[in-house]
Amino acid sequence: MKKLLSILFVLSVIPLLGQNSTPAFKNGEWLKFRIHYGILNASYATMHLTSETLDSVPVYHVVGTGKTTGFASIFFKVDDTYESYFGRRNGRPYKFVRKIDEGGYTKDMEINFDYDTRNAVLKDHKNGTQQDFQIHNGVQDLISASYFLRSNYKHDEFVEGQSIDLDMLFDDDGMFKFQLKYLGKEILKTKFGKVECLKFRPLVQSGRVFKEKESLTLWVSNDLNKIPIRVKADLAVGSLKADLEAYNGLRNQFKIIMN
Repeated sequence: MKKLLSILFVLSVIPLLGQNSTPAFKNGEWLKFRIHYGILNASYATMHLTSETLDSVPVYHVVGTGKTTGFASIFFKVDDTYESYFGRRNGRPYKFVRKIDEGGYTKDMEINFDYDTRNAVLKDHKNGTQQDFQIHNGVQDLISASYFLRSNYKHDEFVEGQSIDLDMLFDDDGMFKFQLKYLGKEILKTKFGKVECLKFRPLVQSGRVFKEKESLTLWVSNDLNKIPIRVKADLAVGSLKADLEAYNGLRNQFKIIMN
């Protein structure tokens, strides 16, 4: 179960394709996910969006947290926090924070993005080190990518099998090219009722965590919010499933199919 919550954040925040004519989110949006590892109710994760100012720049501040709970926490304790500050006007990330403790595996790092110098500085507070990375105006961090995609891509222009690429910087491994493939529409039964979803498959590196390159599947609501509804992943050991458990402060009406 190592890196369980890191995997959730990777899955739950990057698949969202929205319509740029209607904003998909607003200040105060809050999402909660329940994560299952096999038959265990392993943990919960939340995402909360607020409006702030960072160095005189109007930004959205997203805080994502995840913790194991109940029986699972006895065997594998997780306490993760991710934060992103991205421009309200341009969607560019200006600051990214990652503080995780996953069964003793810890990271404490911060990335500051400077678009005038086209440079990002990653500070590893745990090890007392610093790295510089070259960036471009289209780079995203792990969290900001979700909101950027919700605001800048129209799902109705996609055809099944089509993919999009996005450059991300969120770790000391440097720039990561993320690819997302659209698989079509599907209706899911949820605790809220039936929800029509857009289905995606992110292409990930196989081996260390995932079973194969195409081992992830994601569903997001086919409405103006484009929020994650379900995530399923086949891991190297076992499987992971995350479902939307609760929500608040959505900009648009959550579309539920009535029986």
